[in-house]
Amino acid sequence: MEPYRIKVVEPIPITTREHRERALAAAGYNPFNLAATDVTIDLLSDSGTGALSAEQQSAGLRGDETYAGARSYYRFRDVVEGLTGYPHLWPVHQGRAAERILFTALLKPGQVCVGNTHFDTTRANIEILGGQAVDLPCQAAKDLDSDAPFKGDIDLDALEAVLSGPQDVALVLMTITNNGGGGQPVSMGNLKAAAAIARRHGVPFFLDAARFAENAWLVTQREPGYTDRTPREVAEEAFRISDGCVASLKKDAIVHIGGLLAVKDPELAQKCELLLIATEGFRTYGGLAGRDLEMLAQGLLEVTEPSYLRARAEATAYVADLAAAGGVDSVRPTGVHAVYLNAGRLLPHLPPARFPGFALATELYLAGGIRCAELGSLYLGELDDGGNLLKAAPYELVRLAIPRRVYTQSHLEYVGEVLAGIAQDPERVPGYRLTHAPPLLRHFNCRLEPVS
Repeated sequence: MEPYRIKVVEPIPITTREHRERALAAAGYNPFNLAATDVTIDLLSDSGTGALSAEQQSAGLRGDETYAGARSYYRFRDVVEGLTGYPHLWPVHQGRAAERILFTALLKPGQVCVGNTHFDTTRANIEILGGQAVDLPCQAAKDLDSDAPFKGDIDLDALEAVLSGPQDVALVLMTITNNGGGGQPVSMGNLKAAAAIARRHGVPFFLDAARFAENAWLVTQREPGYTDRTPREVAEEAFRISDGCVASLKKDAIVHIGGLLAVKDPELAQKCELLLIATEGFRTYGGLAGRDLEMLAQGLLEVTEPSYLRARAEATAYVADLAAAGGVDSVRPTGVHAVYLNAGRLLPHLPPARFPGFALATELYLAGGIRCAELGSLYLGELDDGGNLLKAAPYELVRLAIPRRVYTQSHLEYVGEVLAGIAQDPERVPGYRLTHAPPLLRHFNCRLEPVS
């Protein structure tokens, strides 16, 4: 059961299919354009969508809003230092701000950032600076159905080859858990080996640590030698392996806004701090209010509690089991923050050019008011200037991201019922074509229409 009880509730919209059809058409069939008042169950993202604890709310009331050197900053700093061990750290308003600052300080045009799998905004921040993001997922990641425990790992042989080759690599960035790779964890063995390879080649080794606690939990459940360790101990070890981190704390600090940039190198720290002050705010607030810093600090203490992580992992696995029982496969084994549905397998009548992942996400909204995100050819495919698909994504997935401490078991069962209803007659789900496709991060702002 959930290791908490509910003290505050919020009504959710219960709508008709006719209402949802009108709302989706007005939104250009892009779920990002929907108003929250038109969504019944929102699984679009787990970023900033969690429920605050009573202790976090209380901490927020103690927030010190002094411009420089506020008490709230020092509490934040002490909690982060204790967790990560990094000597130089700053709050920022969210993870992509940390990425922008770090990449600006480290990355020159033409250089490469190598990782297990870069997520969308991370890749965009690299490309805006004239760099290139290179993904090196492990071989096990290619089999969506296998129970390999650490499909989020980086391919160590490929990493060695890239760092030994002619490309100018600015940094290695390991995402834990691997969001773009189906929410799969990275093993500590792989993390240590990748860090050793990077150091042997003189390349900085960083973490994208947005879901560090969830990764640590899966390590304690799956990796030999760590089953008697606590998630907190595993997380501390992971941070100390690395040269620094960027993190959206809207995930594993269970808050609505906030992020972290932290480094070991003092020369890099000076560059980052100047950029932060110029673009985010003074170093002791980084674009955040004191109340946000207090809630971040408290959330970072709560998130590594085994009882919380166990309940969260079991809830996500429950959704995956419900989907499978209803005839919809997902990436296995299930991670913690999301279930990744295999839309390509469910909708074989739709070719990649008709975006089957997007089609399933759209049908989930039309059938049940459930908003979620496509991770398929609309997101990852290569398009021409007219929005026509040139190269399909390797898989057509739909991500059901589970907000932290928000939905009850009956909400999750409702999602399973809607999925099962779609799976009873999947061929009635239409494909889609693009009518507007921005050149960067197109899934946020594109517009589509159904194709009969």
